[in-house]
Amino acid sequence: MTAAQSGMTLIKSVFKGERLHNIMQAMESIGVYGMTVWEVKGHGRQKGHIEHYRGLEVTVNLLPKVIMEIVAPDEDVDRIVDEIVKAARTGEIGDGKIFLLPVTEAVRIRTDDRGVGAI
Repeated sequence: MTAAQSGMTLIKSVFKGERLHNIMQAMESIGVYGMTVWEVKGHGRQKGHIEHYRGLEVTVNLLPKVIMEIVAPDEDVDRIVDEIVKAARTGEIGDGKIFLLPVTEAVRIRTDDRGVGAI
């Protein structure tokens, strides 16, 4: 199998925002630098929480989270996922989820490199 035909996976992780620094350090320690990160709001099983604001009880249904996406060669996926889990885990509800999706192709716009060579 050539580099252009090697399998790739999109690692999409959703986690608590305060864990971002730890996860980025973990990725850097294993040589993973290419990622996309953005702040989002959502909830899973915890379904939000109740806060008090100026004497009023307010239900917060959407909690701040971070999504990080990394496209990696299939042979690196388990190592990356293990590092994300270790860096993101607090042991409390809402630690997050990781989704793995197959990537059929990648293209670097600047050079037209394709496949694993593009990531």
